[in-house]
Amino acid sequence: MAEALPLHDPEDPRLRDYTGLTDVQLRRRREPEEGLFIAEGEKVIRRALDAGYPMRSMLLTEKWLPVMRDVVEAADAPVHLVEPALAEQVTGYHVHRGALASMQRTPLPEVPEVLAGARRVAVFEDMVDHANLGAAFRNAAALGVDAVLLTPRCADPLYRRAVKVSMGAVFSVPYARLESWPADARLVRDAGFTLAALCLSERSITLDALVARQDPALALLFGSEGPGLTPGALAAADVHVRIPMDAGVDSLNVAATSAVVFYATRRPRT
Repeated sequence: MAEALPLHDPEDPRLRDYTGLTDVQLRRRREPEEGLFIAEGEKVIRRALDAGYPMRSMLLTEKWLPVMRDVVEAADAPVHLVEPALAEQVTGYHVHRGALASMQRTPLPEVPEVLAGARRVAVFEDMVDHANLGAAFRNAAALGVDAVLLTPRCADPLYRRAVKVSMGAVFSVPYARLESWPADARLVRDAGFTLAALCLSERSITLDALVARQDPALALLFGSEGPGLTPGALAAADVHVRIPMDAGVDSLNVAATSAVVFYATRRPRT
């Protein structure tokens, strides 16, 4: 059982996991290399723990100690109690949620493992914006997507911004990272999935037409904001799909697109 111990020195090595959280390039390199990620806020910390991620340490301000008391008492990792000004000095921003936890990453499953038994998966190609990725994961969790596949250049779902926007949904949807793209599209197809690319092209069918086909297993492919899907991804897809638009609008934000598509292709509840 842990107890919250006050810390006062921003240079204290016990706070190293929390230093420079606003330095995106630094954190994108450090966190995977050191096998950690940061969970921010009470709900996200609890969801990370419920998902089985081990805690390395926790950083709390006095205000949040009563709220997190049960987590503190159950923790087998150090719990650091700091003043808000010190938390801001260490992290680089105002920690208004007052609670951070450094969590230990666990090994990612292999692609065949996440595809086994799945009937509807999302493939995110080169989605480098952490907010979009977090929102798309939240949509996937809310609308019953079985699994997510990430291309090699896709952002880290466990980066703090992605975790925060997803409200911890990145912990509840199984995901794996493809090693070679678009060559690894064959792994998806060989597992029995129809690869449907969301795009505007001359061969695109409507989303309603896709749903009417009743493909037994669907892999829904989304590109990055702006450029969209790469030519290689479009060539690898079995079918191109568009969402019909009104009022002169040609497309939606990728996160909004994922919500519409996930809802339209959801399986009926039994």
